[in-house]
Amino acid sequence: MNPPTEHGETLAMKTRIAVPDNKLIVADRGGSVYPLYARLDATAFLLCMVLLLVGWTCSHSSAAGPRVLPVGKQPQDHRLHKLKDLNGYFPFVVPATQESWKDRSQQLRRQVLVATGLWPMPDKTPLNPVMHGLTKRDGFTVEKVYFESIPQHFVVGLLFRPLDKNKRRPAILCPHGHGGRLQDHGPQKIREHIVRGAERFEQAGRFPKISRCVQLARMGCVTFIYDMLGYADSQQLSGKLVHKFAKQRPAFDDQKSWGFFSTQAELRLQSVLGLQTWNSLRALDFLCSLPDVDPQRVGVTGGSGGGTQTLLLCAIDPRPSVSFPQGMVSTAMQGGCTCENCSLLRVGTGNVELTALFAPKPVAMTAADDWTKEMMTKGYPELQTLYKLLGTPEKVHCWPLTHFPHNYNYVTRALMYHWFNRHLELELEEPIVEEDYLPLTPEEQTIWNKEHPAPSGGDEHERTVTQWLADTANRQLARFAPQDTASLTRFREIIGGAFETIIGRTLPSVGPIERTKVNKIDRGQYLEFTDILRVTQHEEELPVISLYPKSCPWNGEVIIWIDGSGKDSLYASPQTLVHHAHHALSRGYAILTADLLYQGEFLAVGETANRNRVVNNPREFAGYTYCYNPSLFAHRVHDILTLIAFARNETEQPQRIHLLGIQGAGPWVAAAKTQAGSAIDKVAIDTGGFRFVQLQSYRDINFLPGSVKYGDLPALLALDAPDPLWIAGESGQTPGLVTQAYQAAGQPQNIISVQTENIAVDAVEWLTTAETK
Repeated sequence: MNPPTEHGETLAMKTRIAVPDNKLIVADRGGSVYPLYARLDATAFLLCMVLLLVGWTCSHSSAAGPRVLPVGKQPQDHRLHKLKDLNGYFPFVVPATQESWKDRSQQLRRQVLVATGLWPMPDKTPLNPVMHGLTKRDGFTVEKVYFESIPQHFVVGLLFRPLDKNKRRPAILCPHGHGGRLQDHGPQKIREHIVRGAERFEQAGRFPKISRCVQLARMGCVTFIYDMLGYADSQQLSGKLVHKFAKQRPAFDDQKSWGFFSTQAELRLQSVLGLQTWNSLRALDFLCSLPDVDPQRVGVTGGSGGGTQTLLLCAIDPRPSVSFPQGMVSTAMQGGCTCENCSLLRVGTGNVELTALFAPKPVAMTAADDWTKEMMTKGYPELQTLYKLLGTPEKVHCWPLTHFPHNYNYVTRALMYHWFNRHLELELEEPIVEEDYLPLTPEEQTIWNKEHPAPSGGDEHERTVTQWLADTANRQLARFAPQDTASLTRFREIIGGAFETIIGRTLPSVGPIERTKVNKIDRGQYLEFTDILRVTQHEEELPVISLYPKSCPWNGEVIIWIDGSGKDSLYASPQTLVHHAHHALSRGYAILTADLLYQGEFLAVGETANRNRVVNNPREFAGYTYCYNPSLFAHRVHDILTLIAFARNETEQPQRIHLLGIQGAGPWVAAAKTQAGSAIDKVAIDTGGFRFVQLQSYRDINFLPGSVKYGDLPALLALDAPDPLWIAGESGQTPGLVTQAYQAAGQPQNIISVQTENIAVDAVEWLTTAETK
């Protein structure tokens, strides 16, 4: 890190308040500015100005250090703008080479698995399938099916087979989507559909989801349609809970017993989308286990919410050979239901790119008069580019059917039959025309009856499911606990890989950093520099302070100083450093610090940052925010990585870089170290006894989805092994997982756990003591 000797012109530090046309300018927590129109008389206007100035004084009087930006100005950072939500724009940027796509697809596939709670894959328990109630029709049979995706949690559906069962057949899995397996247009609506050309038959056309299963069976495919959670015979978790959840339930958010949508569930990445995806995987297990199924020829197709399930299943499971995700492949709306969103799933990506994970296998869809209507110009061309890059341009297709609304109608189904006929090598004569059939009676399509009674469900079942998922994750974590070099490597791959996804940025992915020099002040014993760092690739900006010793030569080492209150923590008064900062400088160390997101200069006048922002949605569901946006915790880790990247890439690179995390910043620093790896030499952390499991709200500033599932704060600390680590806040006791990791790395002496009242002083003393290097 090269101490700059010349700075450009110092930025003017002027304050100017302008209120044109009697408008009050109000800044919200996200940094958005809104005009508040009011006709004020002179007295009211002056009173407002006094209140604004008093608020400014109160909010800034405690600031000890220098500002980098002019008073009243915030960093030009996109994170201060409106949060992204499911109605945003989600373009797919195609990598330039096959190798870069391979890297991206591996990263993205892990993201889907982590987000849905399937990294690593849970233990697969016996399905114990039951098939009963055989019904015969013209050209096909139907059987009722139920099996256990996890113990005592049942997946139910209907199995359609060709009449000829003497040979192994292709198989089709049909997640049905919203409206349910038993969706019925009704006698009046079906006539309207027929007039518009969307359906052909007045009887069978009323039941579009069953119609496609009938036709696929008649085409020679073993076809399984299964109930989504909360539909038809899948009522162990109610439709009201799964699809209409709106209000947090304190009784379902206890550390020892919780339900879906709770903070505890989010900390473990337990979601109804994840459970539905697991059900889809187990449905594929069931289908491929049938003796008359050829597991090498498997197709998956569903519409709407079933389209979401189709593209997710085909992204993470290698068994499907052809796919037709209908109605959800789009750069626009990504899925409005709680069953289509979960934390982390679409951060930095979207449904088009998730669909691309199936490449180079054949995938097709249509564009309709809904959120997919721009697919022919936004989304499909990028998929074509990718498939061309991979050498299979003929294996992706999108048909424009924008004269139809959101659908999986007769016309769309005909295109799907053609696609499956071609790519499953059914060798049927084209065109394939869907024929009428006698609809199933309620008795023929209802799974549960006296001989097969419906299982229990409700509140206790919900708690049983989330507990099973947690117990399975805990057993897996115990199996991955490091015991030796090989198991430590595996621990880093699985647990470290999960945290890499959760944090969402690595040190190399910080990208280019532009530095704007603001000011340089000679403080006698040290030089004080203020700068603005612009992370161009991510449109982020940090106000930073760096200090360089003058009383002795710089020793080539840098302490990145991270404090829960921001860069002001370095100062006892505007021109006086805290004594332990002076101590580090007197030993030749440079210090680099910054305001992280929503600290110090990121805050508007009178603004506080005491919780995460969430998207503007009346339903209290974490997935509507964190499916598309990193948490504040993750953003602050990103900022620390920016500081590390900046320090490493200065003209005169430092010999060593150390991290200090105190007064609430310890967990952020621990997470940053996992992504910085060997770029950091020593780390001093005050944990304050913090554990993610203690959080009571997904809006807490330290909320991090999945953090409890993957071992909480001890796992982050364990990933530091074997680098030197100083810990305070744990009552002098090193967490067991951390001890195991350092022992497995062969460096147990590199971890020091202390109990002290002078945490910051002792941490700096340890960092600046040569013997600890």
